[in-house]
Formats: sequence, C-alpha cells, structure tokens
Amino acid sequence: MEQTDLKQEIRRLLIERNAILLAHNYQRDEVQEIADVTGDSLALAQTAAATAKPVIVFCGVHFMAESAAILAPDKIVLLPRPDAGCPMADMVTPEKLRELKALHPDATVVTYVNSSAAVKAESDICCTSSNAVNVVNSVSSDEVILVPDRNLGRYIAGLTDKTCHIWDGYCPTHERLSVADIERARTEHPDALFMAHPECPPAILELADHICSTSGMYLYATKSPARKFIVGTEMGILYRLRQENPDKEFILPTSKLICPNMKLTTLEDIVKSLQTMSPAITVPTAIADRARATLDRMLAVPRD
Repeated sequence: MEQTDLKQEIRRLLIERNAILLAHNYQRDEVQEIADVTGDSLALAQTAAATAKPVIVFCGVHFMAESAAILAPDKIVLLPRPDAGCPMADMVTPEKLRELKALHPDATVVTYVNSSAAVKAESDICCTSSNAVNVVNSVSSDEVILVPDRNLGRYIAGLTDKTCHIWDGYCPTHERLSVADIERARTEHPDALFMAHPECPPAILELADHICSTSGMYLYATKSPARKFIVGTEMGILYRLRQENPDKEFILPTSKLICPNMKLTTLEDIVKSLQTMSPAITVPTAIADRARATLDRMLAVPRD
C-alpha cells in the first residue's frame, strides 16, 4: 500500500475507533505528518490526560505510552511498536533507586519522564527537559536525587542552589554528538546559531547559543531573526522545524543523531494497531497509582 493510501486508512480508522494519534517530535516524518498532535514528552502527557477520546494511539517509545496509560486509566492506550524502548530508561531500576534513596533519606527524588512506571512509582515528582529546572526549584527540600540522565542532571545542578545527587544514565543518541561535530558545523556555517538539548554532554552545552527541549527549539527557531541553525538533538525534529520555518535552514551536525527506537514505528504499524486494537499498554494498579502522583505533581508545576 502506498503512503497516501496508508494515511487515508489511518484517518478512517481513527474516526472509526474514536481515537487520537499522538506522535513524539522524534518520530518519522510521515508519522508526524499524519498525527493529530505532535510534541515533546510533557505536551503529549498533557494531551493524554486531557483528551476525551477513548482510544490513544501513541507513536513514541514504551515509557511514553506507560505515562499515557497512567494519566488516562479509563482510556485504551495503543503502542504500535511495543519493542520501541529507551536505553536511558533501562539504566535505572526500582531496586537501585531504593538503594540510593536510603543513602540520601532527606532528598526529593526528581525523575525524568524517560523512565519506567516502576521507577516513577519510587519517585516523588517527575520532570521533562522543558520543565526540569522549574520542577527542581518547586520542591521544598534542599537536596534532590536526579534520575536517570546525568547530562540533564548536570544542567539542572548548574541552575539551582539545591544539592544534587545525579544518576549516571544517559541518552546514547545525544551522547554521540561530539565537540568536533559542532566545531565542524560552525566552520561550515559561521552564521548559524547552535541550539542544544540538555541531554547532550556538558562540553556540548557549553558551546550552545541556546539550550532547550524540543518544544523550546521550535519556539526559539521561529522567534529568532537568525536564518540558520545547527540542531543538537535527534533528527526527527527537523521535519517540524522546516515545516514551520520554510525560509530558514536547519543543519544536523552529524548523521549519528538518530534514535533507532524512535524510528521503529511505521504507517503500516499504526494501521495494524488500529485494526487489531493492540498492543494495548497497561500498568498494574499499585504501580500506576504511585506513578500517577509523581506525574500529577509535575503537571501542576507552572511551565515557562
């Protein structure tokens, strides 16, 4: 079946199932194009919590669909590719987190949404890259445990007076970006601004003209008078950046900025998922109730 036919079939099935299609900013171009809502983890979590649709089709990775299932327990949450995982999320377990909590009993556990429901359940509050600093500064304790991304953790630590204990996890995709990549891109495009995701290593962030989440990059690129941008995050973001700013140029500093898990979901997968109403993602009630509290606390924190 051709892409055009697949997209038409997806739209027909979405109406038939009374479903909403959510896609993360790192998804394939054609998936973002057909989605009802595209966004970062926070925007999609908010949409999942607020939608009146009884069925949510989540084009992202497993922890995102879990979050949707937690926030919308009365909805059916479909993840077309249940094998789409997150290596960083796998770098922390509930057992190991409990061990760290025992070492720092007065610390508030602030956990990045890039984590499993079971890890969220062991936490006090969640955050995303777009609200992480606000979340950390909103908690009453002077001491925080930041899980699981060391790069985001270091970035937060530089913007808060709180004592930070940082988990040693990382995003393999952002970790592949090197200083040499940025220097080469700047040499080739001296008039370009460099915007970087806080999951990038500190040496990369030091070179950035602007550090922000994917949603922040859309806003920055649109508002900036600059005409060229070097993009320091997963390549999927280029689709919407170019759609929203056709008169501007966006440069990926290396072809290594690709997340294989984010690229697993195809239009064929979405069609099959809607046809079969599977795979459905569920979270055990005991875990979901505790994890939901951490997500609700995050959603209550004002966003810049």
